[in-house]
Amino acid sequence: MASLRAHLLDLVARFRVKARLGHSPDIARIRVVFDQNFMQPSPSAVFHPGELGGVPGEWVRPRKDTEARRPHLLYLHGGGFVGGSPLTHRTVTAAFARADFRVFVPDYRLAPEHPFPAALDDIVAAWTAFSHEGPAAVAGDSAGGNLALALIVEARLRGLPVPAAAALFSPASDLLGRGASFRSNLHRDAMFTPGVLARLIAAYLAGADPRDPRVSPIEAEFSGFPPLLVHAAERELLRDDAIALTERARAAGVPVELALWPVVPHAWQLADNYVPEARRSIETAARFLRREVRAAAALPEEATA
Repeated sequence: MASLRAHLLDLVARFRVKARLGHSPDIARIRVVFDQNFMQPSPSAVFHPGELGGVPGEWVRPRKDTEARRPHLLYLHGGGFVGGSPLTHRTVTAAFARADFRVFVPDYRLAPEHPFPAALDDIVAAWTAFSHEGPAAVAGDSAGGNLALALIVEARLRGLPVPAAAALFSPASDLLGRGASFRSNLHRDAMFTPGVLARLIAAYLAGADPRDPRVSPIEAEFSGFPPLLVHAAERELLRDDAIALTERARAAGVPVELALWPVVPHAWQLADNYVPEARRSIETAARFLRREVRAAAALPEEATA
C-alpha cells in the first residue's frame, strides 16, 4: 500500500513539474524546471568536485569514510538529456553514499548545445578511468538510465570493462516511444506529456537514428549484459520502456529484477529522506549493486584458486 507521502509527492509533481511544463514547452523552460531540486540530501554524505577521464563531476562519499575499499558506483543523472546536474541529484547520490558506496557523478554535456553522442562520449571517458580501479557498477534515472544502458552497449563495442551491474530508475530505453503506456498513462503520469518527451528526444538526437542501440537500448543485443535492476512507476509514461527492457534482457538470459511501484511519480527516488518509497527503492538498488560488485571483484581470486 502506497504511503501518504507518495500521494503527496504525486500531487507536488503535478503542480510543480507537469503544470509548469505544459504540453510542448521550449527547451529553456524545461531546463529551468529540471535544474531545480529543493529537497535536502542525506547529511551522511560529503561532496567534492573532481574529474575522471577529463570529464568534470562530483565525488560523493560517506561522511564517516572508514572502509578502505568501498564498492564504486558511476551515477548518471537524469534531466531529459537537456538539464540536471550532479547538484540536482544529490538526494540520490547521497543516499548511495549512505549505503557505503563511493560515487562519481559525471557532469556530462547537455543537448541541444551538445547533442548525441556528446553525453555518451563523456560518460565513456569517465567510465574508462573509473573502471581502472576494478569492478564497479553504474546507475541512473530517466535519461541517465538510458545512458547507463548505452554505456554498456558502447563498452562492449570498444572492448572496455563492462559494469558489474546496472540499477535503472525509470529508464528511457526506447526513444521511438512505442510503449502502450504512452497512451494508457497519458493522464495518470504526474510529470510528463508525450509532447514534452518528444521535444526532449528531438533536442538530444538532432537527426541521429533513434534505432541506434546507443540511443534506444531496447534495440541492443542483450546477450552478455550484466545483471540489471529496473524500477519504474506504474502510472508513468515510461512504464512500458521498463517492462520491454526487462523482457528483452531476460529473453537473452540476463538476470533482471523488475519492480513497478504504485502511486509514485517518475524519478521518485529524488525524494529520498521524504518519501518512504524513495528510500526503499534506493536501498534495494544499493543491496543489489553491492552484491554484484563484490561478486565481480571476487571472480579473479576464485578463478586462480
